[in-house]
Amino acid sequence: MLKSQDVLNLSGKVAVVTGGASGIGLAAAELLAEFGAHAVLVDINETAGEQAAAGIREKGGQASFYRCNVTSAADCERVAEEVASALGGIHILFNNAGVIRRKTVTELEERDWDLVLDVSLKGVYLLSKYVIPIMEQGGGGSIINTGSGWGLKGGDRAAAYCAAKAGVVNLTKAMAIDHGPANIRVNCVSPGDTDTPLLRDEARQLQQDEASFLVASAGGRPLERLGTPRDIANAVLFLASDLSSWVTGSVLVVDGGGIA
Repeated sequence: MLKSQDVLNLSGKVAVVTGGASGIGLAAAELLAEFGAHAVLVDINETAGEQAAAGIREKGGQASFYRCNVTSAADCERVAEEVASALGGIHILFNNAGVIRRKTVTELEERDWDLVLDVSLKGVYLLSKYVIPIMEQGGGGSIINTGSGWGLKGGDRAAAYCAAKAGVVNLTKAMAIDHGPANIRVNCVSPGDTDTPLLRDEARQLQQDEASFLVASAGGRPLERLGTPRDIANAVLFLASDLSSWVTGSVLVVDGGGIA
């Protein structure tokens, strides 16, 4: 009899997760490890990253941490090579690292624009650039990029973030076309407001009370709540696994109906 978990079995797979030290990245790394993958947490926060990887190992999972600035080509190339050498390949890449600056175009300093675009969009390009040849050598793989509901519609005082996430959405489609013949699937998960350190930082940037901001962020959604990192991780697991074996170039919106 077919067992439903078979297509979700990630045993023997190596999964690289950027922004893996906290929030959605950490939740995804934990879940991928639960289903058998060796989770490679990539982040600039070395202390938090090492602690997160240790936490996965304490629960019986396989996990490693690599410090990497995803805006640095040298860092991305080094990490891709070191992971492939140490673990025998890379089968899953979750390009999740991102930052937000809640400002209009007139309020943005050029350095704000550069930071958001470099981390959230250029970082997807750079790590994919060095991981894709490794996936090709291994016979294929799955790349998941983190977009946003604001990559599909506009949002207030988030001009650079909206631009970056819209770029991620269409970059995903272009990568799916280019690398499908090598059996590499590329998809985008687009969260709505999710209870993460990033969302709480938005409240501080907007000088709003954190609790009130979170309540307001949940308002108006058909499911009437904020997302949790695990909600998004569940979608990542689907796109990483053979359950989505004929899904590529797609954008999976996980937002409680926020842009329905």
